[in-house]
Amino acid sequence: MQDRILYAIKFVLTFCYINKTSDFVNLKILCYHDTCNYNIGDTTIATNDNRNNKNQPIMNERIRAKEVRLIDDKGENHGVVLTSKALQMAYDADLDLVLINPNQEPPVAKILDFGKYKYELEKRAKEAKKKQHTVDIKEIKIRYKIDTHDYQVRIKSIEKFIAQGNKVKIVVMLRGREMQHSNLAFDLANRFLADIEKMPVVVEKKPQLEGRNVTMYLGPQTQS
Repeated sequence: MQDRILYAIKFVLTFCYINKTSDFVNLKILCYHDTCNYNIGDTTIATNDNRNNKNQPIMNERIRAKEVRLIDDKGENHGVVLTSKALQMAYDADLDLVLINPNQEPPVAKILDFGKYKYELEKRAKEAKKKQHTVDIKEIKIRYKIDTHDYQVRIKSIEKFIAQGNKVKIVVMLRGREMQHSNLAFDLANRFLADIEKMPVVVEKKPQLEGRNVTMYLGPQTQS
């Protein structure tokens, strides 16, 4: 019987009253639409917009708590009030009621202009992102028989990478019988350390043998 009812509903042409400030549709007559989720026997149905707004602040008619701790648009704390009263105050001011701390009991709500509020949140997020710096590890590979010119080029590269706030991994490669001269690779690594001593650099890992290579790690000094 229930299946027949649900089947019949699909062919009913009806009209709905939609409250634009909410993500819920108030039904005047039970209706069918591909973009709606029906709850038979209820007076409201959730739309696709509601599902897409899971990451959005809870506001206006989406607030399900009966009471909220209200802060008005002037910053005045009204204490705990009925949500219906808080909504009316927001509408009278032509503003929105937004939960700014939904985890508190009762939740904290503020009357504000949601458009401006969202803009400020996005602006702060962008500023915070600009301040973040992703630290990369730049790798410099060399042979212990490196000539003077190439050596100076590597020194300048280290200086540039450190100035950019990146870390540097120096790898002195040893091939075949060169492993018998690993002491020369350590000498070259220590030569680097001596020549970069005046740079704002920290030796995070001293020269050591890793497999067939001698490696060491450098990082920028942190400002205190």
